[in-house]
Order: sequence, then C-alpha cells, then structure tokens
Amino acid sequence: MKPRLLVLELWGLGDLVIASRFLQAASERFEVTLVSKPFGRELQPRLWPGVRVLSLVAPWTAFRGKYRFWLWPWRELIRITRQLRRARFEVGVSARWDPRDHLWLRLVGARERVGFPRLGSHRWLTRPLALPDPEAHRYEYWRCLARALNLELPSREQLSPPPRPRSRTILVHTGAGQPVRVWPLDRYKELVGRLRARGWQVRVACDPPQTAWWQQAGERDVATPQTVTALLELIEAADLFIGNDSGPGHLAAICGLPTFTIFGPQLPEWFAPLHPAAQWIEGRPCPFKPCFDYCRWPRPVCLEGLSVEEVWAAVERFLQDVRPGGTPE
Repeated sequence: MKPRLLVLELWGLGDLVIASRFLQAASERFEVTLVSKPFGRELQPRLWPGVRVLSLVAPWTAFRGKYRFWLWPWRELIRITRQLRRARFEVGVSARWDPRDHLWLRLVGARERVGFPRLGSHRWLTRPLALPDPEAHRYEYWRCLARALNLELPSREQLSPPPRPRSRTILVHTGAGQPVRVWPLDRYKELVGRLRARGWQVRVACDPPQTAWWQQAGERDVATPQTVTALLELIEAADLFIGNDSGPGHLAAICGLPTFTIFGPQLPEWFAPLHPAAQWIEGRPCPFKPCFDYCRWPRPVCLEGLSVEEVWAAVERFLQDVRPGGTPE
C-alpha cells in the first residue's frame, strides 16, 4: 500500500497548474490527497487523474477581508480538518512559505510535515527546507519538495509539452484574477484586428464583467467560460494563446499551447507559463513591483504604459518563432 501524502495548494488556478508536475510524479509513489479551491476537481481528470481532490475556499486566500474571523466558515474548516485527521497522512507538504499552511498541516496530524518556514513556522514543520533562489520560478519550490520526497521533476528547460495537432486558431483571453492584471480592452481589440489581418482565426474569451464591452465592440461570438471545463474546451480548440498574467495562460501552457503573456504587476521570472515556447512582454517599471495586485496607483501604470505598438512588436516576434513567417500557413 502506498504511503498517504497530503498536498495543500489553496490559491489560484495558475498556482495549482504549476503544481501539476509535482502531483503527477507524487501520485506514482504516494496515495495523494490535494486540498484546493473547487476548480481542482475539474482539473483532476485532465491533469492528475490519480489524485484525490478535496475542495476548500480557504478564507485566508481572500483578496480583501481575509482576517474577518467572524465571517470564516468555521464549521466547514472544522469538518475538513477532522476528515483529514482521520486519514492519518504519513506526509504533508506545502510549497508556500506560509505559516497558515504549516499550522494546518500540524492540526491535521500529518506525521511528517515538509515546507518552507517563515515567521517561526518551523515549529510546525518536521522537515523545514531552505528557500530556493529569490529569483527562482514558482515551479522550483515544487522541485525542492520533490527532492525532499525522493521524486524526480525535470527542470524548466527540460519540460516538454504534450503533442498537439496544428490549427489556425489563436485563443485571446482578456480576463485575469484581479483588474490590475488586465491590459486595456481597447488595445486588445486592436491586437485582435491585426492578428486577423494576418490570416489567423482568433477566438476571444473574457471574464463575465468584460462580456458586454466586447459585444458592444462588435465581438458577437466572445466566449465567457464560467468553469475550468469550459475553458479547457476553448484551449483544446486553439493552437496558440495570448493573454494577461492569469490562470488561463498557465492552463493553456500545460495543455501544450505556446503562450504569449502581457505581464503587469507580477514578475515573469517567478510566474511565466511552463512551456518551452512561452514568451511575454513585461509592463513598465514601478517602484512597488511586485505589488501582488495591491496597486498603489489609481490605475495600473505598469500595464497601461504598454502601447499597442510595443505589444504588437513582441507578438510578431512570438509568432515568427512558433510559425515560420508569423502566419498560420
């Protein structure tokens, strides 16, 4: 019987996708239980079918009001904590240097608790690990955990995407988890027009609050995927992906699509999609970058300072690299 492993990844879609190769490798040696946001259940059949998924929207992952303790779902937290304790995990891990994760690993009774200590949280870990290089990609944290468990994960340079049939379609997704990560929609519209003029079929997708804008701009067939399953269907029908620094780009990359990302407040060296052909453009310099989406300005100057011409020049280079001539032919 395989030893039982508990994995905590309680944050965003992109964060969970980055954990995928760890989950895949771990499921070969362990009986893995993942605690994640509900979209983890939709990813499970596609990315890591051997992993059991428990859903939890942890209140401390809220963007605002995360410490309004009187609003926390205490009954649900107690229920899932007891459920996890009954499982008697041999090992529990978190790739975040987050004392809240480490305390929870202690409360659920994982016998061996592996993670990156911070603010005294080493007291809740049995195997505190040294942090990777400060400029290392988020994926490197999972590689450190893998080494601690005697698992093999390839380096970023060694990652190979799954094979995909070629098509003429670019999926342009203009949404993001936070508004400060969204490049202006009118500039996306100009970008879409230039791609179509080059002969590309472009499918525009967006977040629900953006739908009316796109429809009024003449994009009658704009897609508004409300589930990860619907997003996966759009990705499977495309050949390339262009979008903001957000979960859809990470999902497209792990499904095999070369991606082009417009970065704003976050750093590409930390969060670039995991695809060997991934490219990006970084927003304007800002003294507060990375601000982790808590922008100090009335508008995100890092993104709004990027013109259509600058982004188009970078997209042209991306298309030239993934398609000779930069066209779908």
